[in-house]
Amino acid sequence: FGIMAGKVKWVTDIEKSVLINNFEKRGWIQVAENEDWNFYWMSVQTIRNVFSVEAGYRLSDDQIVNHFPNHYELTRKDLMVKNIKRYRKELEKEGSPLAEKDENGKYIYLDFVPVTFMLPADYNLFVEEFRKNPSSTWIMKPCGKAQGKGIFLINKLSQIKKWSRDSKTSSFVSQSSKEAYVISLYINNPLLIGGKKFDLRLYVLVSTYRPLRCYMYKLGFCRFCTVKYTPSTSELDNMFVHLTNVAIQKHGDDYNHIHGGKWTVSNLRLYLESTRGKEVTNKLFDEIHWIIVQSLKAVAPVMNNDKHCFECYGYDIIIDDKLKPWLIEVNASPSLTSSTANDRILKYNLINDTLNIAVPNGEIPDCKWNKSPPKEVLGNYEVLYDEEMAQSDGTDRDLRGRPGQPTGVKGSRARDSGKPVLTTWK
Repeated sequence: FGIMAGKVKWVTDIEKSVLINNFEKRGWIQVAENEDWNFYWMSVQTIRNVFSVEAGYRLSDDQIVNHFPNHYELTRKDLMVKNIKRYRKELEKEGSPLAEKDENGKYIYLDFVPVTFMLPADYNLFVEEFRKNPSSTWIMKPCGKAQGKGIFLINKLSQIKKWSRDSKTSSFVSQSSKEAYVISLYINNPLLIGGKKFDLRLYVLVSTYRPLRCYMYKLGFCRFCTVKYTPSTSELDNMFVHLTNVAIQKHGDDYNHIHGGKWTVSNLRLYLESTRGKEVTNKLFDEIHWIIVQSLKAVAPVMNNDKHCFECYGYDIIIDDKLKPWLIEVNASPSLTSSTANDRILKYNLINDTLNIAVPNGEIPDCKWNKSPPKEVLGNYEVLYDEEMAQSDGTDRDLRGRPGQPTGVKGSRARDSGKPVLTTWK
C-alpha cells in the first residue's frame, strides 16, 4: 500500500485526469510522483487495514496517511449524531453558555442537526416523537452507505413497518448493525433557487485534533436537484426532487452535463447578498463555520489523533428558507471524480492544496513537525479554527462568543483598529 504524501507534481494533464477519475474505482490510487517518493490517496478500507492490530503495520516518521484511524466517529451518520448529543450534554453539565436552551427546551446555539433517531434501537422513542406531529415527513438513511443509496422518505408509521418486513426481519431488535438506519426529521422548507432544492458541499481539512486545527476550502459548491421542489406527499418517492447527490441526479432526464447542476459557493454568496443583503449572508456563513467547528470539537475527545494522519472531509449542509443552516452529514471520502470541466479544476486544486498543507514545500514528510504551515502554502484554504492559537490568546474564542458574534469572526470588532475582522475562526 502507498502511504506517502507530499507536494503534487503532475506529469501530464492526461495522466492527472485519468488518476483523479479512477479514484473511486480502486482501493487507493497513485496521485502523483517526483524523483524521490510517490503520493497516494488511500481508501477508508485500506486505512482500516493499516491500523488494524492483526496487520501489524507500523508507520515510520516519513509516512503520512489521509484518514484518522477512527474517522467514522464523525463520518458514520449514527455516530456523528451520538457524538454531537454527548458533546451538548457535557457542555450542559459544565454550565457552558453554549448549551443554553429556550423556553421549549430547545438548544439556542447547538441546534444544528435535525432531530434524529437510530433504528432499530430508538424505534419507541421515534414513535413517541412522530405522534407529537403526525403530519411530519422523515428521511431514512442507512448508516454506512453513501451517494444516496438506500435513502427514502416516509410520512406514516406503516411505512416503517413495511421497511422492517422488507428487511427480512421479524423484529427490530434482531437486525444486525450492518442494516442499522438513522431516521431524521426532513427539512421540508429548504431554501429554493429557481424553485429547486440544493445543498452545500464544503471541504474541511483537519491536520490535528489535539490541539484542533482545521482549514476551510474556499472553493466549495452547491448541488442542485434537477426537478423543482414540492413538499407534496405524492412526490415523496421522487428522489430527483429530494436528494441532491450527483450519483442520483445524473440519471435524471433534465441533468445538465455541462454545469452538472452545480454552482460555486461564491455564486451563492453573490445571489444571497443581492436578494437578502450582505449582513444576513455573512451571518449565514459564520453560522456554517460555527457548525463545522462545533462538530469537530464534538468528536475531538474520542478521535484517535495519530500523528501520521490528516483528513479532508466533505461537509453536506442544507439551508432552510429562514437561512438557518443544518448539518446533514460528513463524508470521509468526498468524491474526487470530476463530472464537469470546472469540477476537474476544483478537485485538482483541492488535492494539490491539501497535500501542500500536509507536507509544506514538498519536503520529505515528517509526522513530528508541528503541522502549522506558513500562510503562503495554504492555497485556497483558510484557517477555520486553531485551538492552540486561541488558547495562547488567553481565550477559546468560539466558546466565549455566541454563533455569528464570537471574537475573530466576520462582523466582530478587532481589538486594535475597531474595524470588522475579515477572517473567520482564526
